[in-house]
Amino acid sequence: MRRILLTLCAAAAGLVLGAGPAAAAEPPTEFGTHWHDPVTAAPPVSVPDTPSCQVTVADTEFRDYTPYKGTYTPPAKCGHRWNKVVLRLEGSVAGRQYDRLGYLHIGGVEVLRASTPEPSPQGITWKAEKDVTRYAATLREQQPVEMLIGNTVDGTYTGVIKVKATLTFFTAQGRAKEADTPDKVLTLQDARTDGAVYEGQLTTPRNSERIVAEVYATGSGGGCEEFWYLAVPDTAPYSCRTKDGPYREVQVTVDGKLAGIAAPFPTVWTGGWSNPFLWYVIPGPRAFDVRPVEYDLTPFAGQLNDGRPHRIAVSVTGVPAGQSGWSTPTNILVWQDAKAAHVTGALLTSRAGDPVNTTSYEPGDERRLTAEGGHSLTVAGYLDTSHGRVTTTVTRRLTASSAHRWNADESTDALQARWNDDETVTVHGHGPATVTSNRRTYTMDGATTVDSGNRLRTTMTMGDRADTATLRGGRRTDWSRLDDTYTGDAAYNQNVPREQRHATGVSRERYRLLGPGACYDRTLATAQGELTEDSNGC
Repeated sequence: MRRILLTLCAAAAGLVLGAGPAAAAEPPTEFGTHWHDPVTAAPPVSVPDTPSCQVTVADTEFRDYTPYKGTYTPPAKCGHRWNKVVLRLEGSVAGRQYDRLGYLHIGGVEVLRASTPEPSPQGITWKAEKDVTRYAATLREQQPVEMLIGNTVDGTYTGVIKVKATLTFFTAQGRAKEADTPDKVLTLQDARTDGAVYEGQLTTPRNSERIVAEVYATGSGGGCEEFWYLAVPDTAPYSCRTKDGPYREVQVTVDGKLAGIAAPFPTVWTGGWSNPFLWYVIPGPRAFDVRPVEYDLTPFAGQLNDGRPHRIAVSVTGVPAGQSGWSTPTNILVWQDAKAAHVTGALLTSRAGDPVNTTSYEPGDERRLTAEGGHSLTVAGYLDTSHGRVTTTVTRRLTASSAHRWNADESTDALQARWNDDETVTVHGHGPATVTSNRRTYTMDGATTVDSGNRLRTTMTMGDRADTATLRGGRRTDWSRLDDTYTGDAAYNQNVPREQRHATGVSRERYRLLGPGACYDRTLATAQGELTEDSNGC
């Protein structure tokens, strides 16, 4: 159970920025020209007490939109049996710069997607780490490397983003077992993007017995899809309008048949909601940790195992046809049956509920849009493996609700919203059935106001929660509970030189992760860019 919890910690934490010791108890009255380096309250990646080797994947800087390209070579001294692989990113930037979104590909596989913090004039540094053990199959061979954090450097935006990415491999020796990882990590071939649709060809091994797609879905680029949750229907007067309003859903299809649905996380980047002072030290949940959305495609394995290429498409509903603004790079994780050359099977059930997407607009001095959305999907299939027939059933249900308020000039703009993504995977085979459930809830309660003196204020509370449980034969064998909550309140004078902004801001993050016999509970707080609290509640 302890091992499972640590794995969940790494998955929940994803990228983790380390914090130094807390600053003095008395913070400044307003922001200066320098502040504490970025930190998050998420737990560090746990590592085993075994020998390790380190490989530098990239050591470069980004001034424009030219990708870094290099070659990755596996560490000769650590063999090919690993019980943990950790990616570490070290970055620095100084001057003036926007937040930027970037990726790291090894062998075409997306192993990292992350945004950057916004710098102080004097400069900041940050460190991040991610458990990438699941990509071990790719990392065992020499691979091409591509990394990009698209950036603009000119007379106004002076920040050059410098990064170094390394991989640390922990060997499986003695009693330390090799990590249970996918046998192959595949990408879509001949992939192309058309607006918010990403599609390509997939050919799986003929003996695949478990297939999982992971999609790094992000709405970004500075346009309306970066703030998709604020969109209103075309008939309402607001700066971001789409035909269907704010409901978004990330879908996966296999040969045109709906195979998976998911709610995207409402990420707020570090310049978001018109107020970087809100995020300078503590980012919102997942801003430095773009965790992929996962889909269990095992019910389709019997169809995919025929040795032929199949069309996989990832799309975002609610985005006008042909409109860009979303990125959905996709990896396919495959586990193979070592005792069978060909695993056969078939899809048994593919049943989607009627989509729900309703909006109600109320005009007035304060305009209001309420929205409700949702969808459900059940897919089931069987495989005749070397250890008998195995049937996998995946049920997923999405719901979303929001209330958006704004006035005529949008000097008041507020949203209260909630998204639920509930998934259950049931596996029937030899012995008792295994049922794994994951209940995800995302919340946002934010408001931006501009007063008569042109002072902008943003308040925000965000929640990222998940409850996971595994039952075998009706008895619970594992569980975890994640609760990552961010709150902040920041204000500054707009359209004046930096020294006249008189910016203030407080923020707080509490990250709790519980499981069998283990507890992680950390709280960070800041005021005017200084770290005022770093405490452990366990």
